[in-house]
Parts: sequence; structure tokens; C-alpha cells
Amino acid sequence: MHGYIDATEAPEKNTGAIKLYNEEAFEGMRCACRLTATCLDNLAALVKPGVTTQEIDDYVYQFGQENNAVPATLNYRGYTKSSCTSINHVICHGIPNEKPLKEGDILNIDVTYVLNGWHGDSSRMYPVGNIKRAAERLIEVTYRSLILGVEAVKPGHTTGHIGQAIQTYAESQRCSVVRDFCGHGVGRLFHDAPNILHYGRGGEGVEMRPGMIFTIEPMINLGRPSAKILADGWTAVTRDRSLSAQFEHTVGVTEDGCEIFTLSPAGYTVPPYE
Repeated sequence: MHGYIDATEAPEKNTGAIKLYNEEAFEGMRCACRLTATCLDNLAALVKPGVTTQEIDDYVYQFGQENNAVPATLNYRGYTKSSCTSINHVICHGIPNEKPLKEGDILNIDVTYVLNGWHGDSSRMYPVGNIKRAAERLIEVTYRSLILGVEAVKPGHTTGHIGQAIQTYAESQRCSVVRDFCGHGVGRLFHDAPNILHYGRGGEGVEMRPGMIFTIEPMINLGRPSAKILADGWTAVTRDRSLSAQFEHTVGVTEDGCEIFTLSPAGYTVPPYE
């Protein structure tokens, strides 16, 4: 049984208790998440064949500097980059490097800025030039999975309702849901309780209450759900090397549903972003 705690009285560490935040905290999250979403908007023009993921990472760092924010991933548990860039069969936590993107690649960029102590966490898919229809469809299914998960957020529902909405839809589209990674509580901490599974059944997990803040970030594969971690200790890939996609929003539970903090200021949803 998870306990709930007023976030203003909670220690700044993950104790397993679920923090309930007030309006002031929601405003702090709006600002941090808007900055992250603006960065992801700006990256749309940068992603093209020949560009390296290191160039993308450099932009994320510089944009943060210009806006008094720091990337949460930088030096997090030894991670040395400002973003995660996951290409094709990389599920998540791909490390930016000097290898150029190729026509037909699909890329997830995951950015978390810390602004005034609040963490704005979001990720999006980007096509590199013209991509195959199967890849395009995977991106569409993954985005729809995220939105269905978000729509399941309301007081009285459990986190299992989120997982059920995502799993039911993704599997109906002959795709699979990665089980090795999940969404998480977020706020003044980068990763907090509760874990948000992207599969399951309504009634499972914890009850959602107003004031909870967490990420929903389904990773959907064209092939089987199995993942493995590469020797670098970070990069997660599909075992069968099938394509994987991910979208992520940070949301806050309200009295009658939820607020999406990481909506695109430019109105972007799925690619092409224009």
C-alpha cells in the first residue's frame, strides 16, 4: 500500500510515498515543462540527414544555458550528456555521439530541464528525411498510445487504467509494449514514486489523486517487447532489432482529469512537424 503525502511536508527524496502537489508547484512545473517542450519544438528544424546526435545534444545544453535551466541527465548517475537520443531499434537512453543521422532513420529525443528546482520531462519522435511507411505507422501508434494513456488519468482511476489503455490499443495495432521501463513521479525529484507501467489492468497499481505529477512515456515496438542493455550500461535496444518508438508527456492530476504540462507551444503532435 502506497501512502500519500503533502509535497510541502515531504523530504526531497524518493521514500515510496506519493507526493501531492499544490497550485504553486503546478505553476513551477508548467514553466519547466514549457521550456522543455519549446526546446523539442526547436529541434524539429535541426533533425535532418547528416546532423549528428552530438550537435542535437549541444543545442539542448545551450538552450538550457540561455534560459537558466540545466539538463537533468547531465552527470546523472555518471551519464555525461544533456539529452538521450534513441535511433531506430534503440528503445531509450541512447547516448549522443558524432555519428551522422541517415535518411530514413527515426529518432527519439528525450529532454528534461531543471528550472527553479522543477523537472520538465518530455520526449518526441523525429523522422530523418523520408521514412518508410512502417516506421511512420509505428510513430502514429505510439503517439496515440500516449494520448489514450493520458486520457485515462483522472481521480479515482488507478495507474493500471493508464497501462490498460496503452496496452490494449498498441496490441490491437499488432505492436508490443516494452515492459522493462516505465513512467515515474516527477517534480523536485527527477524520478519519484509512483512507477507508471504502460501495460496492465484498471484497478491495479495505485489510485490517482489530485496533485499527483508523473510522466507517461510508452515505448512501443514493431516486433517483440524484449529489451537488452548494451555494454555502455545505458543504451536499451530491442532484442529482435525491430524498430521502437516513444513519446512522453509530464501530467498533473486535477480534480476532474489531468493537465498536460509538456504540450508543444507550436502545436506539434506527430511528425511531420510543420
